[in-house]
Amino acid sequence: MTKNKHLYHLAVAGVLCAVGIVIPMFMPKVMLGPMTFTPASHVAIFLAMFISPAVAVAVSIGTTIGFFITTPAIVALRAASHLIFALLGAWYLSRHPETIEKPLSSIVFSFLVALCHAVAEVLVVTPFFVSGSLFSAAQLQNGFFASVVILVGLGTLIHSMIDYTISVLIWKPVKMVVRETRNT
Repeated sequence: MTKNKHLYHLAVAGVLCAVGIVIPMFMPKVMLGPMTFTPASHVAIFLAMFISPAVAVAVSIGTTIGFFITTPAIVALRAASHLIFALLGAWYLSRHPETIEKPLSSIVFSFLVALCHAVAEVLVVTPFFVSGSLFSAAQLQNGFFASVVILVGLGTLIHSMIDYTISVLIWKPVKMVVRETRNT
C-alpha cells in the first residue's frame, strides 16, 4: 500500500472512530432489561468494513477505547467484541465486494455478520449473568435464556441487521467518492 493510501485509511479511520464514539453519546437509548440498544451505533464499524479490514480493525479498537472511557465495563466489553465480526466481515468483503450490491447476498451477509456479532456479545455478557453482577434479581429470575439469549442474542442480531442496512444506504451514494480517493 502506498503512503497516500496509508494516510487515507488513517484519516478515514479517525473520522469513523469519532462518529462511532459520538453516536452513542447523543442518540437515544432503548433499554430492555440488561440490554441497551443505541440506534446506528454500529454504522461507523460497518462503513469501515466496507473500506478495508485495516480500517475495520482500527475503528473497532478506537470505538472500544471510547466506550471504556465513557460507559460501564460490560458495554465496553461488548464493544470490544465488535472486533471479531468487523474483521471477519471486512476480510470477506475485501474478497467479495459485490456482496453489498446484490440484495440477496447482502441480506445473507448481514445475517451471518449479525449472528457472529450476537454470539460474541452473548459470550461477553454470560459471565456477568452467571456471577449475578450487573443483573437485577428480576432479570436473574427470568433466567439465562430470556435475559441473555433472547434480549442480548436476538436483540443484537436484529440491531446489527438494522445498522447494517443503514450503513448500506449511506455507503451506496458515498462509495464512488471513496473508490476514487482510494485509487489515487
